[in-house]
Amino acid sequence: MDKSITVAKELIEIINQSRQNAFRKVNEELINMYWRVGEYLSNESNKAAFGDAYIESISAEIQEAFPGIKGFNRRGLYRMKKFYETYKDDEFVTTLLTQISWSNHLAIMSKSKSEEERHFYIALCIKENYSARELSRQIDSAYYERYMLSQEKLLPEPIKGLKENPFLDSYVIEFLDLPSDYKEADLRKSLIQNMKEFILEVGKDFTFIGEEYRVQVGGEDYKIDLLFFHRGLQCLVAIELKIGKFKPEYISKMDFYLEALDRQKKKENENPSVGMILCASKDDEVVEYAMSRTLSPLMVAEYKLQLPDKRVLQKKLSELINMPLIEDEE
Repeated sequence: MDKSITVAKELIEIINQSRQNAFRKVNEELINMYWRVGEYLSNESNKAAFGDAYIESISAEIQEAFPGIKGFNRRGLYRMKKFYETYKDDEFVTTLLTQISWSNHLAIMSKSKSEEERHFYIALCIKENYSARELSRQIDSAYYERYMLSQEKLLPEPIKGLKENPFLDSYVIEFLDLPSDYKEADLRKSLIQNMKEFILEVGKDFTFIGEEYRVQVGGEDYKIDLLFFHRGLQCLVAIELKIGKFKPEYISKMDFYLEALDRQKKKENENPSVGMILCASKDDEVVEYAMSRTLSPLMVAEYKLQLPDKRVLQKKLSELINMPLIEDEE
């Protein structure tokens, strides 16, 4: 074996281990901070003046001290209070709480029905190093209930296409006050990969062609997030994913891509290309189709009939973009 390859592997392992250690330290500080804030709010709740107005005033003061800080609105502060009150007398987990991410804590607190189930998923998270979406998939599949009813040791189901880097946990990124484009670039990459798997899973007649598919116009390169071929419609299907609210100019850019595809990639026997624009934000999910103006009303109707339903895509976008929430306490 080439000695340089062996050395490279050893160095990669050193770097990876150091990154993991750094993440654990940052996550430990983050969880401890939320615990202390929750403890403070829990103690304050014994006072007659405690309530929504009190929480709003605290949130406003924190926002003034740390402009742009996230997670300390009314809902976020109630989450921290809930976190402390859920585990303050639970000796089994107090030493384990800093070993999983805040996103995982939110998923466990919002979806578990008993103390035993919380213990089960905390231990599972530590063992399997789950991201929030990986954990939510196991909870939604009722893994705890199936494990308890099984006569044999039931292993967790492998989760296809959802593996995520723990450094991408949104709360850790916000805690470190990293630039927003850092978070959005990684979140967008994760969305593209997961949406690709979803389209192939539920989309009838879709064949995957490429990710970041390159087209050239006027000597310049452009990249389409995802490109498929639809056998039923006999056309190329371009998909663009955007983080944030929908903007009308996204349609113009998609029309530009479709024109390039029809001129350069479409075969003579194929129909004009079609585009889908998927916009995901914490507040809303928008799905828009873009189609050639040369299509007849009959063909437009046929395209819409065979393409994935907008509501199905919006639901999937919502699942991917939003972390599990805990209901506000009054």
